[in-house]
Amino acid sequence: MNVRITIRGRQYTLRTDEPEEDLTAIAAYVDGKMAELSRSSFDEYTIALLAALNIAQEFHRFRKQMSERLEGVDREMAAISAILEAALPEEALGDDLVPVSDDDLGDPDTEQ
Repeated sequence: MNVRITIRGRQYTLRTDEPEEDLTAIAAYVDGKMAELSRSSFDEYTIALLAALNIAQEFHRFRKQMSERLEGVDREMAAISAILEAALPEEALGDDLVPVSDDDLGDPDTEQ
């Protein structure tokens, strides 16, 4: 599908599979970032470059925060698992239950 967006007064037609609402929101965000920078005396190329760097910095910060949060969740899950295992009598686990790793489970997106 083709989607028309506008950034800095110029229209662009993009061929994409992404939802139109997402692309227009992204274009508006980029346009806003560039508008913030245009208050200075930079040329359009420099404005675009600085906007890209600012957006990349935001994205990097977001990825770092999400990674730290996921690590925290992993630690909490391991602690809860240890508490549950300690609380359950060994008979409740059964002899036929063996812990498995993610590698043992395979990729859920591929059929076996």
